[in-house]
Amino acid sequence: MDSGFMKVKVTGSSMWPTLVDGEIAKFEKEGNIDYLEGQIILAKHPLKSELLMIKRIHSINEEGIFLVGDNPDPTASEDSHNFGRISENEIIGKYVTIET
Repeated sequence: MDSGFMKVKVTGSSMWPTLVDGEIAKFEKEGNIDYLEGQIILAKHPLKSELLMIKRIHSINEEGIFLVGDNPDPTASEDSHNFGRISENEIIGKYVTIET
């Protein structure tokens, strides 16, 4: 596998309908990546260090990065509404595609 990429199995429904439980998502993880509002990213959970999370960047400012899930049900996603903004160093990579 290309060392600049990481594959992660989607678990849960927080990113539905964009990403579906059980799909394999591919993330670019190396290089000089500029993160933008609207991008889907893979990040370390700020409160549960053993967990990785897939979320969408809602906003970026000097206080950090605000992440949200795509699911319209607000109870379906644990995101920045629960744990606040994260720092860029908690981001592992940006979403590229679904592996088939």
